[in-house]
Amino acid sequence: MQRRDKGFSLLEVLVAFAIMGMALTLIYRVMGGSARHVGAIDAQERAVLLAASLLEAQRSVPPRGLASRAQADGYAWQIESRPYPTPLNSSPNAARLHEVRVTVAWSDGDAPRSYTLTSLRPEFVPPAQVRR
Repeated sequence: MQRRDKGFSLLEVLVAFAIMGMALTLIYRVMGGSARHVGAIDAQERAVLLAASLLEAQRSVPPRGLASRAQADGYAWQIESRPYPTPLNSSPNAARLHEVRVTVAWSDGDAPRSYTLTSLRPEFVPPAQVRR
């Protein structure tokens, strides 16, 4: 009669631990990647909101245009404008348009990131210069 031992051999236990270690490593990487991704999305969302609010603050553009830069809370932004050519620009009573570009830059770890928002805004005409 042969005697059969019940239970696991040392080799089976080592293989089970190796498989469990690989599975736990994979789960750790997936969870860590998700946390980093959430942080990156949060930083980008803040940049988009900052760009939108800076653009919204510029309802009209002075005749000389816009050019400014600033930095706060890890974000640097730049606002620029340039005249936007339209067929109506030849008419003296036509509204002049400017292309306003807001660029927000930030750092995501070692990687530089930026977001640019562009829109058209009318040129501000002082009330004394408005022709009736």
